[in-house]
Amino acid sequence: MFSFPNPVNEYAARTVAAGVVVMAVAAIAFQQPWILIPLAYGFWARVLTGPTLSPLGQLATRVIAPRLPWGPKPVAGPPKRFAQGVGVVFSTTALILWFGFGLSVATWVVVALLATAATLESVFGLCLGCIAFGYLMKAGIIPEEVCEACADISLRHPQLSSSHSA
Repeated sequence: MFSFPNPVNEYAARTVAAGVVVMAVAAIAFQQPWILIPLAYGFWARVLTGPTLSPLGQLATRVIAPRLPWGPKPVAGPPKRFAQGVGVVFSTTALILWFGFGLSVATWVVVALLATAATLESVFGLCLGCIAFGYLMKAGIIPEEVCEACADISLRHPQLSSSHSA
């Protein structure tokens, strides 16, 4: 139960990100801080169990992504899990700012930043958490064995390996 898929369907991840955008924008637009609770729960559920305990993850992986007109696009799971962890930090921070300190402006700024990152992922496939994960791997902070596919580009793009060179 407490695992994260590897690989991850890129289109399911982007669908989850779209759901995060909808929730975050609704929370801000309608000034509904209660939406922060399921938003944070979803990030915690996904970082701990992948889509297993996440209603949004289940909807994305079982209902929406399989019905998209293109097939699955597998991508490495560890960077996506890291990105969900970043979502945990932002969504939990927003909850604490609102319910712990009553800081509405700070709360909505944090939620807007989260919505921005989720929009980049859902619309353009640009995962800021995944980019940060890559930099942390290059810096040696995240060991290469955490994501061999991330460390060795030839595993993701076999056409780039030395055995395929003319």
